[in-house]
Amino acid sequence: MKKLTAVLLAALLVLTSAFALADGLTVAVPNDTTNEARALLLLAANGVITLDEKAGITATVSDITDNPLNITFYEVEAANVPNVLVDVDYAIINNNYALDAGFSPAKDSLLIESGESPYVNVLSVRDGSQDSDAAKALAAALSSQAVADYITQTWADGSVLCVIENVTDGFDPTVNYDALAGTTISVAASPTPHAQVLAIAKDILAQKNITLDIIEFADYVQPNLVVDSGEVFANYFAHIPYQENFNEENGTHLVNILGIHVEPMALYGGRQKDLTALGITK
Repeated sequence: MKKLTAVLLAALLVLTSAFALADGLTVAVPNDTTNEARALLLLAANGVITLDEKAGITATVSDITDNPLNITFYEVEAANVPNVLVDVDYAIINNNYALDAGFSPAKDSLLIESGESPYVNVLSVRDGSQDSDAAKALAAALSSQAVADYITQTWADGSVLCVIENVTDGFDPTVNYDALAGTTISVAASPTPHAQVLAIAKDILAQKNITLDIIEFADYVQPNLVVDSGEVFANYFAHIPYQENFNEENGTHLVNILGIHVEPMALYGGRQKDLTALGITK
């Protein structure tokens, strides 16, 4: 762990040095395929850059066809983008990491996605498990009115938006809860907001003597790998485009069984405190 920490710190120092040498505006973006594209699409939608139309949700900086402000983009591991904010002019940060860093995306950001988003965060299981009683019981608990109310009330500023389509009482009448009693369902999740939401579902499942084991991860890769391997039953951390792209690139077999919320991605000011430098008037 100490060695890994040292490597990460060294990488951040290299990035910080690079930021200092850059001419013109600098923007940090997540470096995983779909989230980098999502960040670039936010800028393109606001007229800052132009992207190759063929790139779509897998666009990278190499797909920028027009960059009139000569912005230098730094592709940074998503969890580290908040850490480099002070060294760049702007950073586009995934909502969960922004919340972990103490930001209110709805209040502190300079640009933010609308709630009408294809980037719905989902509950996923390995293909073949989606029709099991465990999957249906977990999905019903996460579809509950209690979960919907928790999301709406906890993030009343709109930083996290509930998109559950069919709200339940927390239980699925087709599930044999007696057979599940005494069992444990494990779920991999990122801490914010996913593990928080799962805590509400945990209380619901406990009413049927089912234990929900919430395993927190700080990255966007391991939660998929542990579910695909069968080590963990389900995960709740990623949005639909990420999961679909991950399956395609890694040969995994994850199935999305429930859309729960949207976390609007946003741009934050580092050295710049407003949008003037980007030529945007808000």
